[in-house]
Amino acid sequence: MNDDPAVLLSARGAELLGRIAGEFPDAVPGLAAATRLRREYPASLVAAAVAQHELRLAARAKFSRASQMLFTRAGYEQASSEMIAGHRAARLMGGMGGMGGANVADLCCGIGGDLAALATAAGPAGRRLLAVDRNPVHARLARHNADVYGGSGVLAAVTDVRDIRLAGLDAVFIDPARRDDARRFRSGAYQPPLDWCLGLAGAVPAVCVKAAPGLDTSLVPPGWEVEFIADGRDLKEAVLWSPALASRPGGQPETAARRATVLPGGHTLVPCPGPPPEIREPGEYLLDPSPAVTRAGLVEDLARQVGAWKIDPQIAFLCAVSEVTTPFARTLKVVDSAPWTEKRFAARLRELGVGAADLRRRGLAGDVEQIRRRLRLQGPHRATIVLTRVNDKPWGLICADPGSPLAGQPA
Repeated sequence: MNDDPAVLLSARGAELLGRIAGEFPDAVPGLAAATRLRREYPASLVAAAVAQHELRLAARAKFSRASQMLFTRAGYEQASSEMIAGHRAARLMGGMGGMGGANVADLCCGIGGDLAALATAAGPAGRRLLAVDRNPVHARLARHNADVYGGSGVLAAVTDVRDIRLAGLDAVFIDPARRDDARRFRSGAYQPPLDWCLGLAGAVPAVCVKAAPGLDTSLVPPGWEVEFIADGRDLKEAVLWSPALASRPGGQPETAARRATVLPGGHTLVPCPGPPPEIREPGEYLLDPSPAVTRAGLVEDLARQVGAWKIDPQIAFLCAVSEVTTPFARTLKVVDSAPWTEKRFAARLRELGVGAADLRRRGLAGDVEQIRRRLRLQGPHRATIVLTRVNDKPWGLICADPGSPLAGQPA
């Protein structure tokens, strides 16, 4: 089998891909269908087309034009979604101000998901795009995929990004490769290393670095900004913006500036200076901040913004006296709140008729599934059971979505 999906750009390859898509719009051809196709097309071409069709079906979750793109499995799995890449690209291009004819490079471009977003954001402004990757297959696919999104004329270079001359570049996006076991962004866990990526800002005005959400923020120098991005309630990645692009150029005195962004709405939370929020026992409503807010260290800033208080100095839950609508937290009605004892809460849950629950544990040890089994939930209602600490004491809360039948139960 040819490992280069670009073979499918040939007339016969495109014909075969179109035929498979027409016959199997939402499924992967089985053995019988593949055998039938091999009577008309080379076996290697059929294998490549079937594998590509499977990847395109999976890629629908990330790309609106997946049916026209080409992927490798590794390239697809490592690519950001179209929505997140679009957010980054719009900010990168928008932050370049009047650079109408700017040169922008996508270093470590992979299959070109970010390159496609950059092409879309660039529009007809005359910006020139350069894609760089050591993998020649990915470089070819990146150009094709950018073209799918209107990025015709993209230049591609097959080389180590550290060998690229930076002269003449106005902006750089880089997604350094991660080792399979790299959960945190340590300097040596990525290639090229973080220090090299950050050093690009010494030669190029605008630099954007994609990072893992487990980023150690102490590695990011002052003047830069760290943006944590969530898709709904799922934390997806961290993004590092050079001083020329940071929302607060110069950063904070000894650390990088921070930002939390929640997609698809594009809502952004930045530091909101002020006195520390009050700490007291839970109230009528519980706010569970977005993981982007938590990772950005902006829980207290959110509290000041919405008029909430903390229930413990170290715990990232907030409370309010009335229902709060914010993209930066899930708001729940507190039905019951008391020091945690399993026996007491099991009885109360049976009394309330809770048969299904989402258990949230923060600040307390214990196996969530074992606790769930011991509670022996029964009944028609659904709840969120929060196991946490209040003023350093084990505490439990039974919560419900505002407006649900359970939320109307007396506390």
